[in-house]
Amino acid sequence: MAKMILSGKGRRWALTGHPWVYADDVAEGKAQPGELISVAGPNNDHLGWALFSTSSRIALRFVTRAEEQPNREFWLGLVQRAIKVRADAGFLDPEGACRLLSGDADGLPGFVADRYGTVLVLQCGTQGADRMRDFLIELVREALPFPLTAVVDRSDTSVRRFENLESNVETLDGTVDEAVLVRDGDLQYEVDIFQGHKTGHYLDQATNRIRAARGAEGKRVLDAFSYDGLFGIRAALAGAESVLCLEQNEASGQRLLRNAELNGVADRVTVEKTNCMKALRAKAEEGDRYGLVIIDPPAFARNRREIEGAERGYVELNRRGVALCEPGGRLVTASCSYNVRPEDFADFLTKAINLSGREAWLEELTGSSLDHPHRITLPETQYLKCAFLRVG
Repeated sequence: MAKMILSGKGRRWALTGHPWVYADDVAEGKAQPGELISVAGPNNDHLGWALFSTSSRIALRFVTRAEEQPNREFWLGLVQRAIKVRADAGFLDPEGACRLLSGDADGLPGFVADRYGTVLVLQCGTQGADRMRDFLIELVREALPFPLTAVVDRSDTSVRRFENLESNVETLDGTVDEAVLVRDGDLQYEVDIFQGHKTGHYLDQATNRIRAARGAEGKRVLDAFSYDGLFGIRAALAGAESVLCLEQNEASGQRLLRNAELNGVADRVTVEKTNCMKALRAKAEEGDRYGLVIIDPPAFARNRREIEGAERGYVELNRRGVALCEPGGRLVTASCSYNVRPEDFADFLTKAINLSGREAWLEELTGSSLDHPHRITLPETQYLKCAFLRVG
């Protein structure tokens, strides 16, 4: 069994509880890509067990601080614990969807598994996750209270290049249509398993969509960066007078229209294929007004160096969003950039409101749905911010 010795600095960092150790803090040791190894301090004091990467800046990801080497029972316990959390939160309806395993947040470094009905779609983002993939799928099948009909590997994320891993998309078991139908309470929607963003859908916004729809009855709604339209369709189901969705991607817009049909609200939902930033500016300058404005853009800051540019983008977007709200209207606006911390996002919103010349009140600042847990010793798992504002 391989062993890594940390530097004094690395040991001090490991003792803070953060589960990642960077390559610069490893003093000595060799191991195979993705291997489970013992980790010790410079005085050979045992610090725990971690999965090793030969390529990433994050060389070690701890899975336990215990003396005993993790065995099958240990890994099964992690999977069972994660699935129980989803069951207790009401996310385990066989016709529904949720994130079953949230990688490092659930103690399974780099291994993400999303469930759409009885189809499991996974993404491996580390050498360790790749190495353990089939074993973890076996444990998921054992822990779930209902059988899976298909398993798809959507390991095509850009982070794999940091681990010297090639993109991989394949059906591992069963057969699956390109579009999978999911039911979430009174909402139905299609998921494009093979071509859709992430594993096919943005599951982390599920709870925020329900919150945003409250009070939408009788209102004109604008849903920018709408993707498959579920913010807007939720609002339509809540009684919105009309919903205008702004989306640049043709395939997403077509799926959005099919989702509107599925939910019986196609007569009140329209799609405008457009650059959202330009469209928001134009509509604000034209004096258009809505009772509810939703802005859910892609990540603007992939690293800390991009924060300055991200600030300009968020301020501009939300300045226009505020301007598009009728008096007493609501703005729901999100950031999925981890590098934009909650306090940064609040500061950007403050600047946007000042530039708009309007008044606004922050009613709630939320994060991801509960199936995307925030591990308190791993702040990187708190990435989504969703602000609910009332505009004067």
